[in-house]
Amino acid sequence: MGRFSNSVAVPSVLLFDWHGTLVDTHDAMFSAMEDMLLQLEELGLVERLLPEERCKTPDDARLVRYIRIFRRLHPRILAERRVSRTDIFNAIFGDDRDARLIAHEAYNHCYRKYFGQVKPFQEGVYEYLCACRKMGIRLAVATNRNREFLDQELMTVDGGRWQWLFDTTVCADDVTHYKPDPEVILRALENLSLPADATAWYVGDSYVDMITAHNAGVTAIFYNGACWETARIDSWFSKRDMPSAILDSFEDLMDMLVAIERRQTGAFAQDPVSVRPRHFPPPRPPEPRIEADWHPAVAKLIRPAVVLFDWHATLVDTLDAMYHAVDDMLPDFHELKLMDRMVAPEDSKTPEDARLVSYVREFAKLHPKVKADRKISRTDIFEVLFGDDEAAKKIAHIAFNNHYRQHYGNVSAFEPRVRDVLEGLRKMERRVGVITNRDREFFEHELAAVEGTGWSHLFDTAVCGDDTPLRKPHPDQLLLAAENLNYPADPSVWYVGDSTTDIIAAKRAGMTAVFFNGAQWDLPWLQKIFPGTRRHPDKPDVVVNDFSEFWALVLACDIGPP
Repeated sequence: MGRFSNSVAVPSVLLFDWHGTLVDTHDAMFSAMEDMLLQLEELGLVERLLPEERCKTPDDARLVRYIRIFRRLHPRILAERRVSRTDIFNAIFGDDRDARLIAHEAYNHCYRKYFGQVKPFQEGVYEYLCACRKMGIRLAVATNRNREFLDQELMTVDGGRWQWLFDTTVCADDVTHYKPDPEVILRALENLSLPADATAWYVGDSYVDMITAHNAGVTAIFYNGACWETARIDSWFSKRDMPSAILDSFEDLMDMLVAIERRQTGAFAQDPVSVRPRHFPPPRPPEPRIEADWHPAVAKLIRPAVVLFDWHATLVDTLDAMYHAVDDMLPDFHELKLMDRMVAPEDSKTPEDARLVSYVREFAKLHPKVKADRKISRTDIFEVLFGDDEAAKKIAHIAFNNHYRQHYGNVSAFEPRVRDVLEGLRKMERRVGVITNRDREFFEHELAAVEGTGWSHLFDTAVCGDDTPLRKPHPDQLLLAAENLNYPADPSVWYVGDSTTDIIAAKRAGMTAVFFNGAQWDLPWLQKIFPGTRRHPDKPDVVVNDFSEFWALVLACDIGPP
């Protein structure tokens, strides 16, 4: 049920946002966003992402981190399909208007491949808009869409019968600046010869829309078609910028107009009761994403005396260099005679693994989905491609290293508080180590370079890929780390890593396996990659999604003697 103020002014015009309010173009929008984000590096926008400490909310900070590392939208956003590209660009670039402009232009280029996939956001939108016109309310659209897209979508949606509804439409390329600049609203009102005051209502589905309305001096009406929870909406706004109404459907809009007529008889050309259409159902909330919350296992965990960490994609981000090197390396597989040593696709653990093997065998490059996801390590890739063929994996690792020398050097903390966690563990007198399949020449350079000062002093031991005959998923590196610390390999040693190979290595070493879910896999996917079958028995003891969860896990287990 919607909420609205009793003092709201009688509307002379309803100005609508387009996507997410009147129409649903989510399929096209998210496809274009995913294409655009893959271009961030070449557009020079990675370094212009807003620092996490300057983000407005923790959700925004997580989004920035995820896009910085994986060049994709956070899986929760993709699952919920509630936010607009404007909201995303404002969250990740902040006040950097030039960066936002570059991003919008790149998005528009990508959107040309997908636009046209448009439908009414809610059943009955056309009938509700017709009722508003019968009441004498003028209708307009003010959107960040480009003109070429809006005009095509307006001709397409609902069989084209919406075209006569609007007295004016204003698009992003009709003005100088994108929302939240109020120019699109002010231009629409100028076209209609109407004042920018409380009698003009701007109806939109996002925080940015509401700020745009306030900036324009008009009445802000929040359309909650995405079915956000009340507390979530309230958290976005201060008392000063709270919308005049929060509507869960266009039926709520009718109720609001009926209430105005009752308060002020004759406010409209025709009584809203007499012209309102039959009831149409409200939008339905999105299917919930099943989060990877394995925390019930906490009670079974032993307090850690030693904590060992994976390096890449757990403590630090080196994904750009890694994927560049893998791209360069795979064509060498022909000369190295590795193509015929790959596992048969039918012997793969999952259908996705089988597709990866088939694709590399045929094209000598990664499947585009693997490159787009940016979620698996080169070690995982080699495990998928070569299975138990240790000799083939050794040749592949050497080939990778030869190419990695051309790319490595750029390294950053995976999350801003990683160093704090490492220092906190040391203050708690835990022994701390790092285990990596990186060769030592690369690891020591990255260890000295991270955060500009290096982290060498934070670890009691470090074991690299070339320190043992066999690399992860074999347990040799983990066992050597325990030996270096003169500590037994038992469950009081935790190994924290982001890959299936990390978990397999930890279980084979007899240690507690903590899966670091930085890639934000959901529960169904984790159950797929850790099936717990006879052939693939190894499963994590616990899953953490970020370092704040990991720290809470350590504290929860820090009771009693080690």
